[in-house]
Amino acid sequence: MTSYETTTDIAAPVEQVWSILTDAAAYPSWNSTIISMEGVIGDGETISLVSTINPKRTFRLTVSGIEAPSSMVWSDGMPLGLFSGVRTFSVVPTEDGGSTFSMVERYSGLLAPLITKSIPDMSDSFDAFAADLKVAAESAA
Repeated sequence: MTSYETTTDIAAPVEQVWSILTDAAAYPSWNSTIISMEGVIGDGETISLVSTINPKRTFRLTVSGIEAPSSMVWSDGMPLGLFSGVRTFSVVPTEDGGSTFSMVERYSGLLAPLITKSIPDMSDSFDAFAADLKVAAESAA
């Protein structure tokens, strides 16, 4: 299984971070890793996302497991357990009134060893996502 993850502390309350994280239309304005995003970030909804890491492909992701203002999941994949990508977002309050943001993406399934060979290293993209969220949330706080 291949996975990517990032974590950052943000000097803004959980509600502020969550508000930015769940506003699909605003993503391209604050997130340097996103070219476009359409849809609503809501439980059971589908969003369409184009990222800088693969600008020729539109990812259609299912949003699930939303527990506002602390966690949500975006997922995509193939049926029958052949391949799955699951991205989990977490926002946890800190003692000083700020937040800790974490994002983890895991790939699994029978075809994962083959498919993940074609997925570029997303470590820098994940770190940029977290850094951009930090700037947006702290600027708005």
